[in-house]
Amino acid sequence: MKTLNFFKVTVLMLSLVISQNFSAQEKTKMVGGAEMYPSKNIVENAVNSKDHTTLVAAVKAAELVDVLTSEGPFTVFAPTNKGFDMLPEGTVSTLFMAENKTKLQTILKYHVVAGNWNAKEIVTLIKKGNGKAVIETVSGGIITAWMKGKNVYISDENGGKAKVTIADVNQSNGVIHVIDAVLLPKPAM
Repeated sequence: MKTLNFFKVTVLMLSLVISQNFSAQEKTKMVGGAEMYPSKNIVENAVNSKDHTTLVAAVKAAELVDVLTSEGPFTVFAPTNKGFDMLPEGTVSTLFMAENKTKLQTILKYHVVAGNWNAKEIVTLIKKGNGKAVIETVSGGIITAWMKGKNVYISDENGGKAKVTIADVNQSNGVIHVIDAVLLPKPAM
């Protein structure tokens, strides 16, 4: 009996060491106080970021979890809670109402681009476009990437802008670039 227990403990310890070594080998980034693992999908990582609780709640309310856990790949410009807080008072709660689900879906899809676009590729597109890269989102809207100094910004169709604050947060189904504001498609709300 003691041999069996020793064997179970040894196997458990070995699996823990292997698990820790695998996690240590992944190149993670910290977002919202949590490590983002490239082996996890967009939603699996986002739910751990304390800076993206509003975005995660919005994705759930818009019933887009299945889309963002699918194979992709997707590039997501992920606004922080502070970005959502900059919207006019009552906007977020209004968007979360069931009757506004389509509008919420459109706004969220406006932050998503098909494909896996890392920061280097976006900067290359900006340079090729003489300072601007016009990008179509999965909602069918247009966002424009541009640079000010070494910082990358994304402008929406209404003149709003968001700064990329954390780039290249790799996911199993794409990449996230954290932004500091919510982008709004035309027509604006």
